[in-house]
Amino acid sequence: MRTCVLSTLLCLATAGFCFGQCVGPSQGTSGRHIRTSDGVDLYLEVRGEGTPCLYIHGGPGAGGYWLQKFSGDMLERNFQMIYLDQRGSGRSTSPKDGDYSIARLVEDFEEVRLALGIKQWVTLGHSFGGILQMAYAQRHPQVITGMVMLNCSLDLEESLRGWIPKACELLGITDPKAYTDEAVPLLDRVGDLVGKLKEKDLFWKLAYASQESEKTMDATFDEVPNFNHDFERAPLTPREYWADYRKAAQEMKMPVLFFYGKTDWRVGPEHYRGVHFPNMMLFGSDVGHVASLENTADLEKAVTAYRKRYRL
Repeated sequence: MRTCVLSTLLCLATAGFCFGQCVGPSQGTSGRHIRTSDGVDLYLEVRGEGTPCLYIHGGPGAGGYWLQKFSGDMLERNFQMIYLDQRGSGRSTSPKDGDYSIARLVEDFEEVRLALGIKQWVTLGHSFGGILQMAYAQRHPQVITGMVMLNCSLDLEESLRGWIPKACELLGITDPKAYTDEAVPLLDRVGDLVGKLKEKDLFWKLAYASQESEKTMDATFDEVPNFNHDFERAPLTPREYWADYRKAAQEMKMPVLFFYGKTDWRVGPEHYRGVHFPNMMLFGSDVGHVASLENTADLEKAVTAYRKRYRL
């Protein structure tokens, strides 16, 4: 995925509208913008019926379009979906001060909720979106009735370390000592492996069962005119992005669907073993990083079962 967080890390309102009000439908689309308190126009679309569900995309910077395209019909049968492009992503504008802190992103989510008049909602995250979900749930647990986590990492550093043995296997490296040397920064070690994987056209194997799926995913970003990549290019320097949120999971009270891929090397197929929400439905699928493309049947089964079990 072109804007998946774990690859991006290695490449390292119109006048008269006030904050929190919708800035009308965007021209030529059914979406709208909501202006934040710091002047960013956040693009979103609201579709479907039922319990409101905020999509918190990964990347950073992946935007909400691809999930809507590939899984929108199914999701909208289960929830009222709010597809949000985060600041600096997709069809949203960028902050003039470059503020991509977790605290500011969480504030964005709250300003969207209040602008839409929603009292409580479910959040649905993918990949890096799991980090943002956890930060949001820590600060505002009273407004979140449930969390759906699709191929989410709750510890970016742990997920990155998991790349090393798989990348070495794909590259035929029998002595991985150079990549397990803790004296060398983790991002340097993983970045070198990613470069070698790309040289040999193998990088897609960390996320997908077929290279065609990667091409299909990448093509979706070209379908959004003037796609904003600013968040994707922003450095993830705040320590909160690199926190181990698995520890905080044990304190969460809301029901959680934790959906993981048994061949998802972007997050790690064993990452789920360290995740212990008190009220959790765990669903392992024969899929890589993007079930919306490669195992839609399992994804629908998991989401439907979760909604019914917890009456959401």
